Amino acid sequence: MGSFSIWHWLIVLLIVVMVFGTKKLKNIGSDLGGAVKGFKDGIKEGGQNPADTASAPAGQVTQETRADKNAIDVEAKQKN
Repeated sequence: MGSFSIWHWLIVLLIVVMVFGTKKLKNIGSDLGGAVKGFKDGIKEGGQNPADTASAPAGQVTQETRADKNAIDVEAKQKN
């Protein structure tokens, strides 16, 4: 019971490509890459100084444009 050899992994890769197809795997890869990029951007925004984020009034959502056409635009409203 050792680790699998390179031939085992190549056979598994071939089966995965045959089942899902290259286009589906490419889409999954680009979605995963976009998620990682979004996560990194979120980490960078979280590390900003509070003075930078204090420019927006409390309780309001700032509008920013994104290149992602699949993003859902929502507006947060504060209860009084």
